[in-house]
Formats: sequence, structure tokens, C-alpha cells
Amino acid sequence: MRVTLSAFLVLVVLALPVPSWAQELPVGWEELTAADFVKALEASRGTCTLPFGVVEKHGPSAPLGTDLINVRYVTTLAAKQEYTIVFPGYYFGQIAEARHQPGTLAYSARLQMDLLQETVAEMARNGCAKIIIVNGHGGNNALLQYFVQTQLDSPHDYVVYTVSGTGGRQLPEAAKPSRPGVDGHAGEEEVASVMASRPELAHPERGGTESGADQKRLALPEGVSTAIWWYARFPNHYGGDASAATAARGQALTNAAAEQIAKAIAAIKADETAPRLQKEFFGRSGRPGR
Repeated sequence: MRVTLSAFLVLVVLALPVPSWAQELPVGWEELTAADFVKALEASRGTCTLPFGVVEKHGPSAPLGTDLINVRYVTTLAAKQEYTIVFPGYYFGQIAEARHQPGTLAYSARLQMDLLQETVAEMARNGCAKIIIVNGHGGNNALLQYFVQTQLDSPHDYVVYTVSGTGGRQLPEAAKPSRPGVDGHAGEEEVASVMASRPELAHPERGGTESGADQKRLALPEGVSTAIWWYARFPNHYGGDASAATAARGQALTNAAAEQIAKAIAAIKADETAPRLQKEFFGRSGRPGR
């Protein structure tokens, strides 16, 4: 059986204990020296994260890179709790619905898929055995669900996982909204989260200069959808009200999400089942029924 360089590195990395100097290493991929990158693989047990954002309008209060800024910040916090290598800012996601807004970077579907596949393959070539895509943009949900399934198209020696840092957690009191209905796209939650790491980029005082209300311009039966649904509801690409966003709420939100992501990273590090079953699947799919 042919053993690739990445597979050999993975076997070495997973067999070694996490050294005491791991806390001294940067978590950012681009911040590591080449020699320290090898040490970082050892410290992370071959586990690397890819925070996935996008560049789009975020109402009147938040910067275009809100999703990118927030997801990389929270992933970095999580990586300091549960060491992993954090990939540089990645924003090549699905955002066709915001093409009418200034500053939006909307790449073709083919390029999104090809670039994401090339990126995880390059991460794996460098020794990342378990690649965790941390999603920070709602428009990427369907893209990532499909992308993960396409990982069964051809055999490879790495496993791709996806993690959402915002769902299924009990929020502390400090992380709760100031009132009902203020959260949404570019609403209080997202702007507050920006204020936790980059307060100079957030402008909650501008939150009331545009409407973030659902315009309800499309009436279709339940179960029926169309591409224009988001524009029909939120033509300003703004949902909720960011006026009362605070850095204190943003930090509470970020801390809660970072803790959840850190737990996911730890579980993925310990996971031996997915790699084993994926290898078994590739072996069987090459000769089905034999």
C-alpha cells in the first residue's frame, strides 16, 4: 500500500503526546514559521480549522467583513483553549443575494466549490488530517452541506468536518438581546460581536438609518421557495436593529461560542470513528458488492 507524505505526517503527529510548549505557539497558520508549523501539527494532533466568512453589506452599522472578522476571532479564541491551527481569512462563500449592494464579493458557484476543495486538499498535503470548517455566514450553510457530501467522491486520507459556533447553546444573561426582534442579519448580535474585537469598525448609532424590518413582499405556500426570497424580505440586506449593540454583549456571545467550538475541536481530535469508516467506505465503494 502506498503511504503518502501527508499520511505519514498524520501517523507521526497522532502518535505523539501534546508537548508542554504548545501554549507558546501562535494559532494562526500565517503567523507560524515553517519549523514551528511542524510543531503546531504535533500540538494540534493534525487538526486544523478553516474559519469561513464572506464579504457583504452588513446593514448601516457593521463592516463588509463582519462574518470574516467574527468567525476568525471566535475560532482563534477557541484555538487558544483547545490548540489547533487556524487558517488565514477565507471569504469565498455564497452571497449571490447581496450582489446589488456595494462592496459585496460574490464568486461563481463553480469557483466556490473548486477553491474550497483545493484549499482543504492543500491543508491536508501539509499534514492536516482533520480539517474543521467553522462557518460564520448563514449563506454558506447549504454550500457546506453539499461540499461535505462531495468528500465521498474520491478517496483521500483526511476528514472534513463542519462546525457552527452559534447554534444549540444556552446563552448567558449577558449575551441575550436587549429586546425581542433586534437580532438578525447585521442586527444587534452581529454588530455587538464585531465590537468585541474591532469596536472601531462598528457604528451602532447608525442602526436606525435603514429599515431592518421584514418587508414580506413574497407570498408563497409553505414548502415553496425561490432564489429571490431573501431580497423580497430584506431588500436593504439588513434584518433586526443594531442600535443597542454593546461590546459587553458581543464579548459574552463570543466567549459562549468559543467555548462551544473548543469542545467541538476536542471531540474531533478524539474521534477515531469517522476516519475509520471513511477509509472503509472508500475501500468498499471501489469494488461494490465484492
